[in-house]
Amino acid sequence: MPELPDLTVYLEALQARIVGARLEDVQLASPFLLRTVTPPLDAVRGRTVLELRRVGKRLAIGLDGGVWLVLHLMIAGRLHWFARGASRGRRAALARFEFSSGTLTLTEAGSKRRASLHLVAGEAGLQAQDPGGLELQSATLAQFAARLRSANHTLKRALTDPRLFSGVGNAYGDEILHAARLSPFKMADKLNDDELVRLFDAMRAELTDALQRQVGQKAATMKGEKRSGLQVHARTGLPCPVCGDTVREVSFADTSLQYCPTCQTGGKPLADRRLSKLLR
Repeated sequence: MPELPDLTVYLEALQARIVGARLEDVQLASPFLLRTVTPPLDAVRGRTVLELRRVGKRLAIGLDGGVWLVLHLMIAGRLHWFARGASRGRRAALARFEFSSGTLTLTEAGSKRRASLHLVAGEAGLQAQDPGGLELQSATLAQFAARLRSANHTLKRALTDPRLFSGVGNAYGDEILHAARLSPFKMADKLNDDELVRLFDAMRAELTDALQRQVGQKAATMKGEKRSGLQVHARTGLPCPVCGDTVREVSFADTSLQYCPTCQTGGKPLADRRLSKLLR
């Protein structure tokens, strides 16, 4: 799922391409992509793009007249830009947004259709799309502590809950906890003060580093750049760059987490939830 650094790259790329351009047409290949009926899709055609925003893990395109297109890419959604007259390739698109400056397409890998498009009117409609997560880059330690300790969740679940924190997903959740030397299964409301400060500092450092590494990246290459900087996420079976122990994985129904036993759990491997259920 795109996270804060990924969405920043998308916003920078789109800022230079569509702000000031006219949205001439929207074509949807799947009726399930559009999750709202008011305002209707016809209401956006012919309008000019005035601004772009990030709303949690969503991208919002603001048009004249106070209409907003809100895209949530979820796990497998990707955006692709084609200048006017350029070949659009063979990849099937769930949606095509025809601007006066070029074409933006939305694709989604796999068979599950989770990406979504909402059309909303005005600031109130846009704010209703915001799940309310704390913006971590501007949060103080006190704000972070209050939000974290309000949750009766494991640390991994708390960090990636969009109602608690904005812009952190599976990948950077793993990276933050590794940098903070904390177990993903430790309860968020049980952290002592030292652990809380470590987590706050790790969160700020990991997101800042990721944002700096993504500066100037093209949307097409940002996934590779993101992976090149990861320490544990998506590195199951490889040595931990910090201590050399083997990176382990815990699998769930439709996701997984990665961690280093030596760095995070006192050398003890965590039980794989999916495998445990299978054996039972």
